[in-house]
Amino acid sequence: MASLKEVKNRISSVKSTRQITSAMKMVASAKLHKAQGRIENMLPYQRKLNEILTNFLSTDATIESPYTEERPVEKVAIVAFSSNSSLCGAFNSNVAKMLERTLEDYKSLGKENILLYPVGKKVEEAVKKLGYEPQGSYQEMADKPSYVQAYELAGLLMKEFLEGRIDKVELIYHHFKSTGSQILTRDKYLPINLDKVAEEATETAGKSNFNNDYIVEPSAARLIADLLPKVLSQKIYTVLLDSNTSEHAARMLAMQAATDNANELIQDLTKQYNKSRQQAITNELLDIIGGSLK
Repeated sequence: MASLKEVKNRISSVKSTRQITSAMKMVASAKLHKAQGRIENMLPYQRKLNEILTNFLSTDATIESPYTEERPVEKVAIVAFSSNSSLCGAFNSNVAKMLERTLEDYKSLGKENILLYPVGKKVEEAVKKLGYEPQGSYQEMADKPSYVQAYELAGLLMKEFLEGRIDKVELIYHHFKSTGSQILTRDKYLPINLDKVAEEATETAGKSNFNNDYIVEPSAARLIADLLPKVLSQKIYTVLLDSNTSEHAARMLAMQAATDNANELIQDLTKQYNKSRQQAITNELLDIIGGSLK
């Protein structure tokens, strides 16, 4: 059995750890609140954009856009989103595992035909461990989501797709559903599926009261074609916010679990300390009684 001093030192050590995890939980909670605010501020714009797109897609216009072109996949780009720091449970390891499974699906293309864009330090490290060269570093975006940087990344991906240097783009990220639920998602980004866009837009915008009896110049098809790059740019920013919010939620839950475990361990160690102390006092009393009887 451990000595009283050892148990006391362990209790002190666990209490110090509990203070750290409790403080980290509070910081993560504050950052989560701020991240949720960013999503709420972005939603009105996204709803209006989705509403416009939904109504135009419901017309009989023939849509022709290079962003919808399906072609044989000879070169693929994968954009994976993670955090820059750890202590957020399985958040980063889940992204790395999903990335490995995705790479396995495209193994037949060869490494030289798989381009990886890691957003976040942890997934960037995972990419290097897998033997791939990252197509740039986007660690700043992971910590501080910026529409300008998201727009630049979206523009780069769209340009590469339009010029035929890549035939498909996929996204790997956590979708923030609630504080207790972050859904690991693998989503096709390019070529864009208009049917899926319309379906997602309807779910987001809800039933619209917009009147479809209108005149559009030069045409509805042209307007939709011009809207698609904005939708694609907005998608990257939405995913970036999703991932960042999910990170803070995962870290808050992980630190809450660590704090709860520390509390349980302190209780167990306190019981052990009291039991050992009682045992020591009993032994001393027995020694005193034994000595007086001699």
